[in-house]
Amino acid sequence: MFMLDHKKIISTAIVASAIFLGTANAGEQAIDGGAVYKVKDGMYTSYAVNTQDKKDFKYGKAPSKTEIAAWDIDVMPDGTGLPEGKGSVERGDELYEAQCGMCHGDFGSGGEGSRSTYPTLSVGSASTETLTNQRNIPDADGPKRVIGTYWPYASTLFWYIQSGMPFTHPKSLSDDDTYALVAYMLSINEIEIDGETLEDEFVLDRAKFLKIKMPNVDGFIPNIDGPEGPANIKKFLNDPNNYGNGTRCMKDCLKGKANIVRIKTEINAFEPPMSVERSMKEETSSAPAHPGKKVYEASCSVCHATDAMGAPDVGNKKAWDATLKKGIDKVYANGMNGINAMPPKGGAMDLTEEQFKAAVDYMIDNSK
Repeated sequence: MFMLDHKKIISTAIVASAIFLGTANAGEQAIDGGAVYKVKDGMYTSYAVNTQDKKDFKYGKAPSKTEIAAWDIDVMPDGTGLPEGKGSVERGDELYEAQCGMCHGDFGSGGEGSRSTYPTLSVGSASTETLTNQRNIPDADGPKRVIGTYWPYASTLFWYIQSGMPFTHPKSLSDDDTYALVAYMLSINEIEIDGETLEDEFVLDRAKFLKIKMPNVDGFIPNIDGPEGPANIKKFLNDPNNYGNGTRCMKDCLKGKANIVRIKTEINAFEPPMSVERSMKEETSSAPAHPGKKVYEASCSVCHATDAMGAPDVGNKKAWDATLKKGIDKVYANGMNGINAMPPKGGAMDLTEEQFKAAVDYMIDNSK
C-alpha cells in the first residue's frame, strides 16, 4: 500500500494501473486511468473482438427471485441490505468462543501453530496511529491492520461474517447471531457507538449499527462509494501528483541517484519460525518422516488439529476408531469425494490420490 500525506491509503494495484496505462490518451478514460479505445473493424487496438450479436444462451437458466434473495446479502456502508435483528456482546462472546476462537485466537489475537495463517482481528485498540509506520526505522513496529484500526466500514464486517463464516459451514448464522458477533468484534476492538462503550450487556440492532463510525473511515482515497465513485477514481488517477512525481513517463524517468530505503526492522515472528538455512543438510534422524506428514500440515491440520471443526482430530483414538468402522476404503472415498462440511480432498484439489491417502494414513497412524 502507498501512504499519502501519512494518512491516506491507496492500492498499489491502482497505482500501477495508472502508471502504466495512464499515459495513453485516446478519448474516454477507463476507471483505472487508462484509455478506452473504440472497436473498429472487429479490432480493439491490436486485439480481435467478437462483434456477433448475442441473444440466446444454451447453458444455465435465469435465477428465480428466491435464488437471488438467497445470495443478495451484501451490506452497503449506507445500510442498504442490512437486515433487522439484534444481538448482545455477551452472546457474541459465546458464539466467538464456540465457532471462531479456534482459528482467530482468544479475543481475536490471531491463530497459532497450524492455524497461524488465520488473520488477527484485534490488537485491543482502535487507534489508527500505527498505519503511518514504516519499517525503515530501527525498532519501529509495522502497521497494525485489524478491524478496529484499518477497516473503514462495519458493514463489511457484518456482510463477511454472514456470508463466509464460520469457515466449516458458512451462511449458517442467523441475523441475530451475526449482530451479536459484530457487537463482540467491535467491543474487543474498543469501538464506541454514539459515545457508548460496548460492555457485555450492550445490544446491537439496526438503528445502532447505522450510528457506527469506524476510526479509519476517512483513511482511503479516492472516495469510491456512491454513484460518483467511478468518476472520483478517474479524476484522481488522471492527476499523477497523487501517486508519483507529477510527470508521466515511460523511460528515463529517474533523474539522479536512486534513493533506496532498506528495511531495518524485519518481520520475523513467524510460526513455525522461518528458516534462513540455504545449505543442504544430511538427515540426522534414523527414522524417515511419514510420507503424509507434509501434506497433513499444509492441507489438513487446519480442520483436523482440533475437534472444534467437527472433524476427527489427530490423536483422538475414539474419534478415529468410530470413523474407521466404515472401513479404510470408505474413509479414503469420503475424503476424496467430500463429506458433510469437508470439500473433496479438503479443498486441496492439486493433491494426487496417493498424496491424499498418505495424509489420511498419517492422521490414523498418529491417533492409535
